[in-house]
Amino acid sequence: MTLPVEYFIGLKYLLAKRKQTFISIITVISVSGVAIGVMALIIVLAVMNGFEREVKDRILGATAHVHVTSLEGSIPDPFALARRVDAMDGVVAASPYLFSQVMISSGTASTGAILRGVDIPTIGKVTRLPRDIRKGKLEDLAKKTSSGLPGIILGKELAANLDVSPGDLVEILVPGGNITPMGAFPGIARFGVAGLSESGMYEYDSSFAYVSLAEAGRLMGMEGRATGLEVKVDDIYRAGRIATRIREALGYPYWAKDWMQSNRNLFSALKLEKVVMFIILVLIVMVAAFNIISTLIMVVMDKTRDIAVLMTLGATRKMVRKIFALEGLLIGMAGTVTGSILGTLLCYLLRRYQFIRLPSDVYYISTLPVDLSPGILILVGASSILICFLATLYPSRQASLIDPAEAIRYE
Repeated sequence: MTLPVEYFIGLKYLLAKRKQTFISIITVISVSGVAIGVMALIIVLAVMNGFEREVKDRILGATAHVHVTSLEGSIPDPFALARRVDAMDGVVAASPYLFSQVMISSGTASTGAILRGVDIPTIGKVTRLPRDIRKGKLEDLAKKTSSGLPGIILGKELAANLDVSPGDLVEILVPGGNITPMGAFPGIARFGVAGLSESGMYEYDSSFAYVSLAEAGRLMGMEGRATGLEVKVDDIYRAGRIATRIREALGYPYWAKDWMQSNRNLFSALKLEKVVMFIILVLIVMVAAFNIISTLIMVVMDKTRDIAVLMTLGATRKMVRKIFALEGLLIGMAGTVTGSILGTLLCYLLRRYQFIRLPSDVYYISTLPVDLSPGILILVGASSILICFLATLYPSRQASLIDPAEAIRYE
């Protein structure tokens, strides 16, 4: 295949051995700088993508896609309302729940927690709670424990904080759980630990405790009522529209809130961090692009006589611009391809061997997640090549402005 003369000369200038080895060293540094910037950009964006995906999956596993609550504070006939919501388009299942902040104490420690009363037959249809239980079973909540007390399932970290395990006893205090003629008094009950759950989210595992809906109702003084409904939809990205339809269908006093509204601050922060990291790492590529500019300027100075001869033989200024723009673009493409290969390889190793551990109480998850998509490679590659191309414009223009008569006057 015959290459156009601009491409042939550009490749010859790039690959030929030079007397000035300093220019070759600068070229290698330019390629390495672009490669390191591209590699860092790919890894960081893949980790940010993985972190967002992992947090989203765990949040949606531990809680429902849509929550239906009442502005009056409680739902009087939750099972009838659940059947009504379950029949709506886009809804997979609905399950009533009770929710309250409580104080849990054992023989050695006490701590604040969130008590959730769940409907045992339906909760598994809207969350993955049954799969998250590591010891015991969800059905154990409907039975008495060996001590004759109702069962409770504690988050793994919560149980560790209380220093209890399955078979031990805990005492729960609910503020204002009993309404008497003398006013509201705390509801107090003892439970036997029937199991432990682990969702992978430290925030949930350190604060959630689960009992049956009936036991929670008795403890909170809300028999036959519920705090709200947990709803699972067929498409998590349509949850907002489905929540709006539920809200319009049920009318006052009911309110529906989707998972994106409930976790808006978290996902907005993740999105902002991803954008900021992209900008910062693009600056690294831009710094590497300055090396390309210096390399091309030195090549132009080194090849001034060759440029003059080419122009004397009939080469146009446009052809000269193409020669040096191609040389700089090849440096950028070499760095981009090398960085993409290294970034992809490191992402694979991070995902395969998970050798970087994270404190779960700070980052929600225990290992560094990686989600490298083709879109990331295309975005990073296109951005890097564009920056490198822009870096060639000034040196190639200066090369085309050389006066051939002046350049060869003293040769």
